[in-house]
Amino acid sequence: MEKIAVLIPCYNEELTIEKVIKDFRRELPNADIYVYNNNSKDKTEEIAKANGAIVVNEYKQGKGNVVRSQFRDIEADLYVMVDGDDTYPAEFVHQLIEPVKNGQADMAIGDRLSNGTYQKENKRKFHEFGNNLVKKAINILFKTDLKDIMTGYRVFNRRFVKNMPVLSPKFEIETEMSLYALDKKYIIKEIPIVYRDRPEGSTSKLDTVGDGIKVVKTIARMFKDYKPFKFFGTIALVLFIIALIVGIPVLIEFFKTAYITRVPSAILATGLMGLAAISLQCGIILDTITRQHREDYELNLLRYEQIEKLKK
Repeated sequence: MEKIAVLIPCYNEELTIEKVIKDFRRELPNADIYVYNNNSKDKTEEIAKANGAIVVNEYKQGKGNVVRSQFRDIEADLYVMVDGDDTYPAEFVHQLIEPVKNGQADMAIGDRLSNGTYQKENKRKFHEFGNNLVKKAINILFKTDLKDIMTGYRVFNRRFVKNMPVLSPKFEIETEMSLYALDKKYIIKEIPIVYRDRPEGSTSKLDTVGDGIKVVKTIARMFKDYKPFKFFGTIALVLFIIALIVGIPVLIEFFKTAYITRVPSAILATGLMGLAAISLQCGIILDTITRQHREDYELNLLRYEQIEKLKK
């Protein structure tokens, strides 16, 4: 029998954690349920222990830090990740597990957006806008058609969990998982689920303005990290065009009179051309490094799979 671990990151979820634990124990009676308490100031830890969960304290604040510890510490064949706020119904877990268990996917995503329940239940409209913005950027970047990038309801196989370097410290972790899976050619399966908003009295840990800024930073960073040639090539092209706009009048004047009177424009155009050349060189170099990193990753993944086979 495959070992299943349910991973629940928690910060101040005393109103909902008991129900989440009971719901997943009902659906997965043989699974180990791990509640990682992230410096909660309420009774989350006590309630989780009273309901039979394996409780671990993670003192580095942020969901990304919690997930990093969970991926590093917990040994299982299948991993179910779900938030502790009771927004994701446990009854959908079987649909998420099935494609991963059967080898049809490395990561199954609980898609909140396709059936419209997130739009109906979510009271934080800016968060939906941010979700859509990141989703569109990723789909353009990787030429895919994912429906829900930031869902917190996911199932992974062991290979995905034990080979993913979690770098994001906070709520960017969901986006990082999707980017990692796409870049490393893991198979993603989206399963439409019902989403429900937080119960009365439970508050979101998201910051509308702060997380909005993070969304913009995430989009810029993922272009730079995953498609460096396109990122720096675009910058080079913009600088080149501006340099032409500034420099063409200077050249026209020089060809007509053999003199340059617009010295500041000439200096500016020259500087912009130099920056464009440097940006293009950065893109070429970083693209080569990124390609080499992918090759190294594939070799390390091959070694990991060989070690796993020897263990069996």
